[in-house]
Amino acid sequence: MKAKQAHPAIASMLKYYGSELNKRRHELRMAAGGIDALEWEGERSHGGAAARDWLRTKANSIEGGTSEIQLNIIAKHLLQLPGA
Repeated sequence: MKAKQAHPAIASMLKYYGSELNKRRHELRMAAGGIDALEWEGERSHGGAAARDWLRTKANSIEGGTSEIQLNIIAKHLLQLPGA
């Protein structure tokens, strides 16, 4: 018996979902932290960890295949367009 193969767009879906979830999680963390979360340096902010992590999530949606590219891959596979 053959195992059923996963849909080819699954990897792109998970990559997109993961980067979007991470961005939203850090947006919430920044909103909850208020103005203190924007502190870039200092002991109180652990060296600006929250602000630096929040900015890093923006790069995560760009590097390794942008969110837009992942959405294009998903659309091509779901619509069964040529080149998918």
